[in-house]
Amino acid sequence: MKIALDGPAGAGKSTVAKEVAKKLQMTYVDSGAMYRCVTFLAIKNHVAMQDEPGLFKLAKAMQLMFIPSEHGQGVQLDGVDVTDAIRTPEVGALVPLVANHALVRECLVEKQREIAHTAYHVVMDGRDIGTHVLPDATVKVYLTATLDVRAKRRHEELVRQGFTGTVSDVMKLLHERDEIDGRREIAPMRPASDAVILDTSCLAIHEVTAMVVSLCQARMHNEVSH
Repeated sequence: MKIALDGPAGAGKSTVAKEVAKKLQMTYVDSGAMYRCVTFLAIKNHVAMQDEPGLFKLAKAMQLMFIPSEHGQGVQLDGVDVTDAIRTPEVGALVPLVANHALVRECLVEKQREIAHTAYHVVMDGRDIGTHVLPDATVKVYLTATLDVRAKRRHEELVRQGFTGTVSDVMKLLHERDEIDGRREIAPMRPASDAVILDTSCLAIHEVTAMVVSLCQARMHNEVSH
């Protein structure tokens, strides 16, 4: 079974995806972390965000592992734990530029599909999973929320990492990210035609998780009965 969770930053898709994977005992793949890793490597190796061949080389060569832990899923890049390092505001602001390159996207989509086909059951979250990466996903959900709610949520996350900016700063970054992701030529961010759209603005994580798990269980039951 393949579950695709898409949506903009701050809609809760990563947190929900982790919880759904845990409850249904599935493999969780954080596709966004893969783009963050390429961005992190580009900053570290002084590769320009406009250098598509250079970014592609980094994406192709990187060795990535997702490691489950008591505190959530860790990310190991070339043998080094980068779980927190890839979540900084600096990396977050540059990710859209990296994700906009066709060669980088093709490389990472290939890696994502390999993981999905290797795992027996998989939950993958991102911005183009249901439309592009796993168009044959069993369940597709598009999570969204108002910009102000998403900004508050993301601001709380960043403050825990030492961020000193305001909610307005985060709102500006998210708005710019939405514009870039929605307008890009290759696999723009949008709900799949057969996705269930959930507005999480007024919902708690456990409520959204319960809804997605219920959808998955109904689909599994339906497949078994047929």
